[in-house]
Amino acid sequence: MKPETMEWVTKADADLDTAKREVAVVEAPNYDAVSFHAQQCAEKYLKAVMVEAGMRVPRIHDLEALINQLSGPYPDLERILRYARILSAMAVEVRYPGMTADEDDAAESLKAARAICEVVRVILGCS
Repeated sequence: MKPETMEWVTKADADLDTAKREVAVVEAPNYDAVSFHAQQCAEKYLKAVMVEAGMRVPRIHDLEALINQLSGPYPDLERILRYARILSAMAVEVRYPGMTADEDDAAESLKAARAICEVVRVILGCS
């Protein structure tokens, strides 16, 4: 694996760890932060695949768009599109007034991030 790819993976793992720590907080967990960091984990994993493949990494946060760019050489990514949609919606909406994530949203976000992480780690050979 390229060193730059490993940097993306390390950052992605750190976001997932942050989300897992926050969801475990007993008193007043920040479910918005869980959802945001879950999305960031998935985004960085997808961008790690782009780096490893020698692709240009776009400055976008739309996970579905990232998967669409990668699905030609990596058709297995199409099976995680539903998770990408969940995370793209949650991460953007909870960052601003008008929507707040609850415990179920946080759990769904973590599940989606883990699913994306699992598929990408296999692609990258770091499962």
